[in-house]
Amino acid sequence: MHNFLVSRNLFILLALFLCCATAHAQNSDVAELSSWVALDAPTGHEHLATELIQLKYNGWNRDRYGNLVKVIGTGEPHRVVACGLDSFSYAVSQITDDGYLRLHRIGNGSRHPLWDQAHEGQQLRILTRSGPVVAVSAVANGHFAIQHRNETALITQDDLWLDVGAESADEVAGMGIALLDPVLRHIPAWSYADEIAGPRAGARVGCAAAVAAAEAGLNGESGSTKYVLSVQQVFGWIGMAAEISGDLRPDVIIVLGEGQAQAVNEIVEGVGTRADIVLRRSGRSEIRLITPQVLDPGALMERIDLASANSLMEAMLAAIDPGASVPSWLPAPEQISVLNNELSRWGSGQSINRLMEIEQLLDQVAEKSAVPGHEGPIRNIIYNAMPGWARELAQVDEMGNMWVELGPVGEATVFLAHMDEVGYQIESIESNGVVNLTRLGGVVTTAWEGQPAVLQLDPYINSESQSEAPSLRGVFQSRSEATQKRPDVVTAWFGMDAERLAAAGVEIGMGVTGYKEGHRMGAYRYSSRSLDDRVGTTSLLLALRQIDPSQLRHRVIFAWTVREEGGLRGAATLADVLSPRTRRAYSIDTFVSSDTPLESPHFAYAPLGKGPVLRSIESASMATPYELDRNRRIAADAGIDAQIGLTQGSTDGTTFTVYGAPNAGLSWPGRYSHSPAEIADLRDVAKLIDLIQAMAEAPQEQ
Repeated sequence: MHNFLVSRNLFILLALFLCCATAHAQNSDVAELSSWVALDAPTGHEHLATELIQLKYNGWNRDRYGNLVKVIGTGEPHRVVACGLDSFSYAVSQITDDGYLRLHRIGNGSRHPLWDQAHEGQQLRILTRSGPVVAVSAVANGHFAIQHRNETALITQDDLWLDVGAESADEVAGMGIALLDPVLRHIPAWSYADEIAGPRAGARVGCAAAVAAAEAGLNGESGSTKYVLSVQQVFGWIGMAAEISGDLRPDVIIVLGEGQAQAVNEIVEGVGTRADIVLRRSGRSEIRLITPQVLDPGALMERIDLASANSLMEAMLAAIDPGASVPSWLPAPEQISVLNNELSRWGSGQSINRLMEIEQLLDQVAEKSAVPGHEGPIRNIIYNAMPGWARELAQVDEMGNMWVELGPVGEATVFLAHMDEVGYQIESIESNGVVNLTRLGGVVTTAWEGQPAVLQLDPYINSESQSEAPSLRGVFQSRSEATQKRPDVVTAWFGMDAERLAAAGVEIGMGVTGYKEGHRMGAYRYSSRSLDDRVGTTSLLLALRQIDPSQLRHRVIFAWTVREEGGLRGAATLADVLSPRTRRAYSIDTFVSSDTPLESPHFAYAPLGKGPVLRSIESASMATPYELDRNRRIAADAGIDAQIGLTQGSTDGTTFTVYGAPNAGLSWPGRYSHSPAEIADLRDVAKLIDLIQAMAEAPQEQ
């Protein structure tokens, strides 16, 4: 019996080891395949990828047309294996006097109806001669939805405006950006479960297969095999045709084509382009088309699973050498994602160290997911960044609001910034794993559809133990036959069915948002999803650091609230507690500005870089004239040039007005609200911090 148990336990351990080893191998394969999808190779600029491939893998040569070629073996039969390396991309077609860029496709590009729309309101990458630079494409402010309610047509390339953080054409030139520079969507290598997603995922898996086979020396029993990473496939396989036209009349041409809804592996007359003239010229070539099965073919986040990728590899091997061993998937070469924000890019006449401090804190909070009800990671960052004396005074209620009271006991001036962001919440999960979502706040739905998705696994409102909430990657699903701009529903997919999602800890009510990166653009601009209200939380924290509590002559409360988006719920709870002793309230939140190329300047016009804004009238509240006059005097006395204006939306401070406490907004002008393209100017943020301090230290008397 003892021996039987030992054998049985060893068997279980071996099974577990093999299971884990298999999962690890799959994860490695998926990661390596996703690196090929993320490789920059815009049509006509494929050298950005081919030069790196040559450095990483030996024996590849560029022909005069730019194709990358590697030959295995000699003599007949001659085989050619070709894939299309180039990316769907845009070129800079115009630079306006006020520093915006217009774009136009290079070639026809994707036929997917939402391809151009998937680039609106997103971070894009401009591949300049000096290196990649991040910019954002303009989108209508989410707070101005009523102004855009009749805009129902799908976005096309002619609707795209690129914001690079410049105020003039000269500033654009100073950033190294020129006409015809290629432009791509800024997405990292994206994989989840056993799937890979991204632009032209199926075509790039074909190139990954070609490289893996070439590096393994795969050839038939006799003859030679030429592997071709073709340039300019978008123009009809021009690169492949140019290479074959000078070849020794290949006997077999194996074309690894774009992903399709159904896999293809068949002998064809041609590839349906003008390249067929060359392919058919010899009269003896057998042309075999092999394409992988993908989901959402042609979409920004085209998806392919590992099984389909392996099937493509096996079909290619069968066409070259049926008895060959299957080679391992290999990674693409690493490339620079974006240029470093070196000091030379900062403008002159400003306190660079201070702006860098703001930027560094924004990097921490802006890149974290924290939809309403899941603000723990942001609260932890704020708490840990407080001065020691403030941490000792910090309070957190059951809902998750956090506040610090300082100064003499008495009537208080309350400052509020919210920690949450717009996003989605899981409403239900289909048995096949499709996740149905409900909006939290005024999400610009078109800017989420068909994009990378991140599911925040932390289910606890008051989780103080994790500064980095665990998450799952996936995609927001895309309509394949869209005829109108806005989707009726938004769903997400994480590569697992309902049972596997449950095993991973996924529950109804969890938050879902998009992948986020914070980037400085130009000299002073900063872009990231959730600047509403991560700029506010950052400003309030840095103002707290500047205040000496022993010098205050009255009570001051700095509060970071939860669940502002879609209902001001956290602030309402806090107002119920604090209102009996509140003299006035200030909301630290975005002034949604019409300073964009897509909005009319007839209201809410507050240019970025011209100072913070006294948010005076909004949809649900206003600063009464005597309070506005007081605020303007305090700003002037502090030497702060503050703008003034009316905008749409509502803020946390409105929950205090029903208790008799006047509310006013202390804001920064922001572009593209409630979208992944939000922009603020760091100079405005620096002055906003000083404005908060001035308001906190000013006498409470009118």
